[in-house]
Amino acid sequence: MNFEPIAYDPDEALKLENQICFPLYAAARKVIGAYTPLLKPLGITYTQYITFMILWENDGITVGEIGSRLHLDNGTLTPMLKKMEKEGFIERRRSLEDERKVDVFLTDSGREMKEKARNIPLEAGKCVNISPKDAKTLYNILYEIIDADKKK
Repeated sequence: MNFEPIAYDPDEALKLENQICFPLYAAARKVIGAYTPLLKPLGITYTQYITFMILWENDGITVGEIGSRLHLDNGTLTPMLKKMEKEGFIERRRSLEDERKVDVFLTDSGREMKEKARNIPLEAGKCVNISPKDAKTLYNILYEIIDADKKK
């Protein structure tokens, strides 16, 4: 793969092998796919799992804060949160300080999910067979991509 061509060649640029987006996409699908059999017994999706992770760390944060941390818009987040509420994992309440904001709180069932999910990071991590050093490098590069718009 050559990311620094001498001259732009549209035919070369349109080859899948010359795209950085494709290996990112394929790797993300592989990693998320590794979580599916681990999350299925808990009855939750990957997006619900990462939402739980945020709430286990910061119970009672706003929907907007969750969306910001997960890089999800309200159109994606709200239906998922409604489902989590219906399943008894969370409660959504209007903020007492600002009624335009909705705070999200774990229920006892949502807090208990943490214990059930305790080994998921270790098990899912086995699907990525790279050294800890390479994993840290990859992590840093991915966050450079994710946070690129913040640096503008």
